[in-house]
Amino acid sequence: MNPQTQSSAKPQQAAANPLAALHQHGQAPWLDFLARKFVADGSLKTLIERDGVTGVTSNPSIFEKAIGGSSDYDASLRKSEEQGDRDVMSLYEALAIEDIRNAADVLLPVYKATNGNDGYVSLEVSPYLAMDTDATIAEAQRLWRAVGRVNLMIKVPATDAGLPAIRRLIGEGINVNITLLFSQDVYQKVVEAYLAGLEDLVAHGGDPKKIASVASFFVSRIDVAVDKLLDEKIKAGAKDLAALKGKVAIANAKLAYQHYKRLFAGPRWDKLKSKGARTQRLLWASTGTKSKEYSDVLYVDELIADDTVNTLPPATMDAFRDHGKVADSLEKNIDDAKSVMSKLAQAGVSIDEVTRQLVDEGVQLFADAFDKLLAAVAQKRAAILGKKIDPQSWKLPADLEKSVKATLEQWRADGKVRQLWTGDAKLWTNTDEAKWLGWLDIVADESKRLDQFKALANDVRQQGFTDVVLLGMGGSSLGPEVLAETFGVQTGGPRLSVLDSTDPAQVRTVESKVNPAHTLFIVSSKSGSTLEPNVLKDYFFDRVKTAVGAEAAGSHFVAITDPGSSLEKEAKRDRFRHVYYGKPNIGGRYSVLSAFGVAPAAAMGLDLPRFLNAAELMVRSCGIHVPPAENPGVALGVLLGAAAKAGRDKVTIVASKAIADFGAWLEQLIAESTGKHGKGVIPVDAEPLADPKAYGNDRLFAYLRLASNPDAAQDKMIDAIEAAGNPVVRIELSDPYQIGQEFFRWEIATAVAGAIIGINPFDQPDVEASKVQTKELTSAYEKSGSLPPEKPFFEAGGISLFADARNVAALGKASSLVGYLSAHLKRLQPGDYAALLAYVERNKQHGESLQDIRVMIRDRLRMATCVGFGPRFLHSTGQAYKGGPNTGVFLQITCDDAADVPIPGRSYSFGVVKAAQARGDLQVLEQRQRRALRVHLGSHVAGGLAALKDAIRQALE
Repeated sequence: MNPQTQSSAKPQQAAANPLAALHQHGQAPWLDFLARKFVADGSLKTLIERDGVTGVTSNPSIFEKAIGGSSDYDASLRKSEEQGDRDVMSLYEALAIEDIRNAADVLLPVYKATNGNDGYVSLEVSPYLAMDTDATIAEAQRLWRAVGRVNLMIKVPATDAGLPAIRRLIGEGINVNITLLFSQDVYQKVVEAYLAGLEDLVAHGGDPKKIASVASFFVSRIDVAVDKLLDEKIKAGAKDLAALKGKVAIANAKLAYQHYKRLFAGPRWDKLKSKGARTQRLLWASTGTKSKEYSDVLYVDELIADDTVNTLPPATMDAFRDHGKVADSLEKNIDDAKSVMSKLAQAGVSIDEVTRQLVDEGVQLFADAFDKLLAAVAQKRAAILGKKIDPQSWKLPADLEKSVKATLEQWRADGKVRQLWTGDAKLWTNTDEAKWLGWLDIVADESKRLDQFKALANDVRQQGFTDVVLLGMGGSSLGPEVLAETFGVQTGGPRLSVLDSTDPAQVRTVESKVNPAHTLFIVSSKSGSTLEPNVLKDYFFDRVKTAVGAEAAGSHFVAITDPGSSLEKEAKRDRFRHVYYGKPNIGGRYSVLSAFGVAPAAAMGLDLPRFLNAAELMVRSCGIHVPPAENPGVALGVLLGAAAKAGRDKVTIVASKAIADFGAWLEQLIAESTGKHGKGVIPVDAEPLADPKAYGNDRLFAYLRLASNPDAAQDKMIDAIEAAGNPVVRIELSDPYQIGQEFFRWEIATAVAGAIIGINPFDQPDVEASKVQTKELTSAYEKSGSLPPEKPFFEAGGISLFADARNVAALGKASSLVGYLSAHLKRLQPGDYAALLAYVERNKQHGESLQDIRVMIRDRLRMATCVGFGPRFLHSTGQAYKGGPNTGVFLQITCDDAADVPIPGRSYSFGVVKAAQARGDLQVLEQRQRRALRVHLGSHVAGGLAALKDAIRQALE
């Protein structure tokens, strides 16, 4: 039978139709197939009228073939997706429920004609819940209500967890089809669950006449498993066992039917029967013959008896209609069936072990089929969304491609995406990871708070603020900076600036660009105790007081912090204009889609619904039920993790100019999350592109391209890098507002990479170590009025060198700056990277000088290079530099401040804080046995950087 064309087949007389004749022997033929067109075009109705089909079963594999293998569902999928707030599971369920309802309606006349004994359609609970009783019950109840048809059966597996669910559901008046039944012993437990459920129903005043259930024995799978074991023994010389092949499944079924007759007899059953209860019919499932050695209708011919059901796949139904033999076969040769089972045991094959294994395999097979089904829905959804979702693709070397595919499959088989979304800490290091996953749901949460953020946007405009300055560090500052740099000043809105430095010149530069009387300052700190935003707040609060008076100063400030923090208390004390709260279960670097990013976005006047709605599309694309290969965030994370383990642990971030600042946020996310315990991924941001010859084999390139603002030269260079055999990930944004999608994609990817690498991606132990060192140094300054003395090991031309004894010894003796720099750079080995850590003002001139230096090192040594401005990078890449793989060679660059800036209410200045941070940074690098050298330039930074650049050029010659 071709289900899609069956309605055009010529009717046959029942007498000449073995399929229709099954009813004469008390067996109900059900169809193991369902598809939308098959119901809509009348094919199912034809089977009912012509062949006596009285029921339909479905399963994930059936739905996958129907949905993924045709365009019949595309219109419904598009409509459901347009309604919004749909993940792949809800999209699938909407399709399945519609099909199940339609099939149930076609079968309703059968249901009525048989007084509810037949005419059922079965729908399966998620196979992912097979080992969870409560979740199975909840899902069965939900599906029962959603379908809303009396002739529905909910399929529940006969697992240990499924048995109590069966009793509960029957007791609530829900029809149940018990699946994955193989064992005689388990069958008795299934019947017990059914009887007990009926008794519960009666005890609560329910009507057992309205309940129907089938116990589905899976037949052919038993022969497949047993025959394999028998073949092994036959090869070993037990030739007589060949007679048992193809006999065990039927023998098992025959004995199960004998159990059925005994179990549905006696006083207990009679009492229920007197109230109208129906027997729980045995249903033969998996009746398509798997071996060509056996008749294609073997599991129909031999399993016919009164009060049974056989659910046939289309091909088996066709075959039985053509040449099936109808007879009361199930009760024939019972002694032979007992003999088969006895001989099997004597041969050393345990049917109990076989059936237990089949249940485990069956659960996994159903889950595999469900994965495939949801993958098909995800693919369809992605096609519907088109450019609304940023497409991702990659080209990899063969060995890495193989590793990625294997890891994706392992993640799918192990259900690791579900582990991630349910907060199973065992996915990582089984410590505190579950406490830090609030970012998974934050887009939906913040969307519910849109009115609060819109109020901020309106307030900023009504008050006439021309500037908004965000004071923060790390995760609190880098996300807002991306938004400011990507979107610029919005029409009628203020300019958003970010200050995340204690460099006095940097502070002065920001101050010079704003009028405190017309500026709103956002103090952003999760803990409220972070040094940098606190001292910056002190400074600018004092400036605002001078400009507008003490009483009005607080109205120029907004706080973003976690509930109960010291910043919250301070904000209320100083009468801040607003306080917005983050979620304590989101770490700073994962907070960009929370209030820490959304409030600044509102203040600058971004279209928040557009921004969050775009982000939500990616959240659903990366959702709990999207299999890894179709899950953009998980797939990317698998690639990052697999590449790192294969030695490609330098992720080189390349982005279109209009979205280039995204790299700074991503750099922090990857480095601070993965770089610890000697493992990790080293992000390389803003390194100018070069000829492929400039790169080693330790790179993975991530190219974020803005389609609306392409750069042909950049595209060409990426093409060349890829053509040279380097792995390249390409992500294309059609709209800058889709940058929110990239925040979430990379958050998922980083969490997944952490799991593969084997670290906790939510802690930052070495960042804390730097804070401790800085605190010790500032405390020393408060006591003595100066930082502890230090002495360079080399001085010349106004430049001084500092290092601990171990690093000085490794450099050896040199007579010049060039000599020491040469010795330092020679410490770089294949697979290493060079990092320039500059505690100077982050401006264009200094940035260009540092870029020139990094390019010289990269091109001469073919090493990955990083540049960080301190103290900004301490809350970003600093974690990976200290805690990640010991493959970095660090050149710290410090200077004397031409003009220091005091901090109101503190005994130390911004210059002292910056110096303490730089020294603390170097000390922790040295404690972690890193190859580190500090170069102190004096007070003329531009000249010092020029001299350093020249010395490095000579050192590389």
